[in-house]
Amino acid sequence: MSTPSSTIDPRPATTRAPRLRVAARVGAAVLGGYAFTWGLIALATALLSKAGMGFHDAEFLSSAVGLLVFLVALLWTMACRRVALAWALLLGGGAAMAALASLVQKSIL
Repeated sequence: MSTPSSTIDPRPATTRAPRLRVAARVGAAVLGGYAFTWGLIALATALLSKAGMGFHDAEFLSSAVGLLVFLVALLWTMACRRVALAWALLLGGGAAMAALASLVQKSIL
């Protein structure tokens, strides 16, 4: 015996608590994107300074690229299927790049 189609809920199971999901996605995009971009700027500045570029030039170039990276991270987070993956990659990547930047800076001094 089959169930009538009127008793089947056509909405996917993920439609519960939509405000919480939106808040998590926006938080991942803004905060995670910021952390990822900050780590990238720090690492790029340290690597470019170590390669011989002047510090302020390296900082300016890294910051300019960082604006584009933040935009891409923001858009990617909004398009990503799983918010937890976005949080993990953005925060983990930002922390890893910041740690590498710290090691590179220590080797410069």
